[in-house]
Amino acid sequence: MDDKENRRVGAAVRRRRRSLHLTLATVAERSGLSVPFLSQVENDRARPSAQSLQKVADALGTTAVELLDAADPAREVDLLRAEAEPEPAAGSRVRALVRGRHQLHALEFTGDHDGRREFQHRNDELLYVADGAVEVEAEGRAYRLVRGDTLYLTGGVRHRWRATVPDTRVLVVAVAGHIDAIEERGRS
Repeated sequence: MDDKENRRVGAAVRRRRRSLHLTLATVAERSGLSVPFLSQVENDRARPSAQSLQKVADALGTTAVELLDAADPAREVDLLRAEAEPEPAAGSRVRALVRGRHQLHALEFTGDHDGRREFQHRNDELLYVADGAVEVEAEGRAYRLVRGDTLYLTGGVRHRWRATVPDTRVLVVAVAGHIDAIEERGRS
C-alpha cells in the first residue's frame, strides 16, 4: 500500500479551505459533495475516494497530489519500553519517553539536575514529579514540588529547577519547538 494512502488528508483539506476563507458549504457547492461528508473528511472520520478527493481539490483550486503531500502522517501508536539499564552510579540520567519528531517531547530526569541552567522554551511545558522533590524558579518565583505535583509553564516562561531529594524522578512534557502553538492560541 502506498504511503500516501495512509496519510490523513483531512487536516490538509481544512487548512487549505481556511486559507482561502471558504466555508464547508461553499466547498460542497463547488465540489458537488455534501457538507456532512466534507466535515467527516476534515475530521478524518471518512476517507475520500480518489474521485472525491479530486473534486475537493478542484473546489479548493489545487490538486489531489498537493493535498496528499500536505496531509498529516497516519496516526501512530509507539510503545517505548523501559530499558533494562544499570542504575547510574552517581549523577543523573535523562531518558526520552517519545521517539522521533512529534508534536510532544517527553523526558524523564532521574537524580541530580543542574539547577543553575535556565530554560525558556517556545511552547508550553509541564513538569510532573514522579518521585522525590524539586525546587523550581519560574519568572522570579520559587515553587517546591513533591511527589505527584505538577507545574504548568506557558511558552516563554524563564525557569530553572533542581532536585532536592536523592533519586528524584521528574517527567517533563512539552509541545515540540517545531510546532507553532503560540499562533494557535489566538485562534478560536
